[in-house]
Parts: sequence; C-alpha cells; structure tokens
Amino acid sequence: MDYDIKDLSLAAAGRLRIEWAGMSMPVLAKIRERFAAEKPLAGLRLSACLHVTTETAGLVKTLKAGGAEVAVCASNPLSTQDDVAASLVADDEVPVFAIKGEDHATYYSHILSALKHRPHLTMDDGADLVSSLHFIALHKWGELEPTVAKWAQGLSEAEQKSLLAEVVGGTEETTTGVIRLRSMERDGVLQFPVISVNDANTKHLFDNRYGTGQSTLDGIIRATNRLVAGSVFVVSGYGWCGRGVAARAKGHGAHVIVCEVDPLRALEAVMDGFQVMPIAQAAPLGNFFCTLTGDINVIRKEHFALMRDGAMVSNSGHFDVELDLPGLAELTESRRAIRPFVEEFRLKTGKRIYVLGEGRLINLAAAEGHPSSVMDMSFANQALSAEYMAKRHKELERKVYPVPKAIDEEIARLKLEAMGVEIDTLTEEQAAYLSSWEMGT
Repeated sequence: MDYDIKDLSLAAAGRLRIEWAGMSMPVLAKIRERFAAEKPLAGLRLSACLHVTTETAGLVKTLKAGGAEVAVCASNPLSTQDDVAASLVADDEVPVFAIKGEDHATYYSHILSALKHRPHLTMDDGADLVSSLHFIALHKWGELEPTVAKWAQGLSEAEQKSLLAEVVGGTEETTTGVIRLRSMERDGVLQFPVISVNDANTKHLFDNRYGTGQSTLDGIIRATNRLVAGSVFVVSGYGWCGRGVAARAKGHGAHVIVCEVDPLRALEAVMDGFQVMPIAQAAPLGNFFCTLTGDINVIRKEHFALMRDGAMVSNSGHFDVELDLPGLAELTESRRAIRPFVEEFRLKTGKRIYVLGEGRLINLAAAEGHPSSVMDMSFANQALSAEYMAKRHKELERKVYPVPKAIDEEIARLKLEAMGVEIDTLTEEQAAYLSSWEMGT
C-alpha cells in the first residue's frame, strides 16, 4: 500500500484520539453500523481531499465499512494531525497522503496521489481535488501545480479523459469549495454532479456557526495566550462562520466589530448587537482580526499600515488568500517566528503585527478543528450523500445539488435521539390544516 505520512510510529497515539472523538459522534456510528451490513459503496473507489483529523478518521472508517476503497489526501497544508494519519494507515490500511506543514509542491503531489487512485466518487473540502481533475481534462496545464501537470501530460489522451470518465459524482464540504463548483457549473465546465454538503442545515447551521466559532477562538488563544476579554475583536465576514466567531468573541468579553459587504448581513450584525464599519475604519481599532469571507485580499496592505502596534491577524476562511501577506511584506523591515504559529512582522514604522498560522485556517493550524459533536452531523451528511450519489448519479445532471431534505432531516432526527431529546409530532388534524388552502380562521 502506497502512503506518505510523517511517522507510522505515531499510530498508537492517533488511535486513542480517534476513539475519544468517536465517543461524541453517535450519528456517524449508527450510519457506520448500517453501512457495514448493507455495503452501499461496494466496488467504488473514493478519493477524499479533507482535513486529516480525528473526526475525518471516523468518516473514513464509515466509508470503508460501506465497502468503498478510500484514499485520503490533505485539503490544507497545516490541518493534518500526523498521529491520525498514521493510525489510518496502520490500523485501517487506508492510503493516506498528508503531512502537517507540507510545502506547496508536496501538497499537490499528495493530491496527485489521490488522483492516481482513479476515483469513482470524490469528496472534497475546498474543491482542489475536483479542480485539478478538471484542469487535466481541459488541458489547462498552466493552472496545475507543475508536478501534477507533468504527470498528467505524460498520460495518453484516452488516459486523461478516463480520469474524469470514471467519476460518477462527488461531494463538497465547505463554502469556498461550493463557490468554486458553482462557478464551474455556471461556465459549463463541471463534468459530473456534486452534492453541496455545506448547504445542509445540519451542516452549516451547526458546523459553521458553533464549530468554527469555538475552534477559531481556541486556535487564536492557543497560538497567542492573550486575553480576549476587554479587547477589540474585528470579524471580517458575517456568514455562518463569522456569526459564530463574533458570538464566541463577545462571549469571551471582547468588543466585536463586524466588517461586511452584504447589506443584509451587515444589518443582521447590527441587530445582533455588533458595531459594523468598513475594514479601513476598523483597522486602527482592533487588537485581534479574523477573516471568514472566502474571498481574496480582505485585509490589504493599506489596512495593515493602519493597525496598532501588536495587532494579531488571523484567518479562518478555507484558503490563505484572505490576508494580503505579500502586501504586508512590502511594509516590513524584519520578520521572525516568535511562537509556534505566530510570526512577527516589524514594520518600517516600528510597529509590530503578528500573523497567526501563516494566514491559514487558524482553527486547524493552531488547534484541533471543530469539536467532534458537530462534525458528527457534517460527516453524516458526507457519508449519506456519498451513498445517495452512488445510487442516484445516473438521474443527475452535471450540476451542484443540495443535500436532499430527507437526509438532512434524518440526521437531525438521529442527533436528537442520541441526545435523548424528544419532540412533538403533528396530529392528523394539524397536518391537514397545514396542507389545506380551504381552512381559514
């Protein structure tokens, strides 16, 4: 079995951490039990480009229980938990290609390894795997990392086409990836159907808000050991992730400022009790900054120049493009790593700005990512969406689809059951009333 991880001897530690996370993932456990009996993914190769964490291990075990042949690569160079990767290889015989801190070339060579698995199903977090497949199919060699491009160009035309031809469908985990996939659909280049797991209510209402909210603050505090109470905390982006971070920062005692471009979200932030202003006005005020927009250069050179001495800047959006670090470098006289995941930029003016986690996902770079209890629902969506795609892909067009409502509701039902929570059911009279147009007052 081919694999590329940091150290296989870490497997024992990873095994214990996977077990610990699994205690808070009862929904996925129920699905795994059914998958083991029914084998809905039997005979299918599945390539997963995900954050290699304890929770992801639970998903991989579930997919394998369902009969899938799974290969895993990292969806972010800093998000891999090396002991988890080792356990998946040693204990579950899963080919894993992921090392925490891997450089750009290694990151894409690992995606290449997942592509060599020749998947029938893809499972992405950020759409790097899917976009690489499409760049090969469209011969957009300049868009590919050189290692991947060289390998793909060495294939025959038929082999290049077969890479995509064997894929029947995929799933996508995160907002950034969904944005990319919808752009591909709009441009008419998407070659197979993809289910947007991110759009499931049991995903974004919980994972994005509560998971990102808690884990982002966890990452910032672990990296800096600074007190949040009494500080000014600037949140760029008030989607579900931004809502979660703003709420948790407020809960820690910070004064929270929200920066937004969407008038409805900005209005919601005001009504939620936060101060709203443009980033140019917030830049001189903040002690902590965190971007969660999915867009590029949200905090730019001119904003860094306005920041106070000691400002701490982080990102919890998927890619490391939200902070204009090249622009910051132009203002910088010297830089040094002062703590793990904290780099000091001393500006020519003498001010110091601290960038956390290289501008990558701070909740995974400096902490452990989302709590397992919320990933229980997110990865239940992934597992059931993979099953749905395996069974129904012939009925689907080359589009991005939402998670079927029945799956979303089943996951919510299973989660409530696991929590010991009971809810009401409609009486026949109530159901008839809600479905009738004749009945009034």
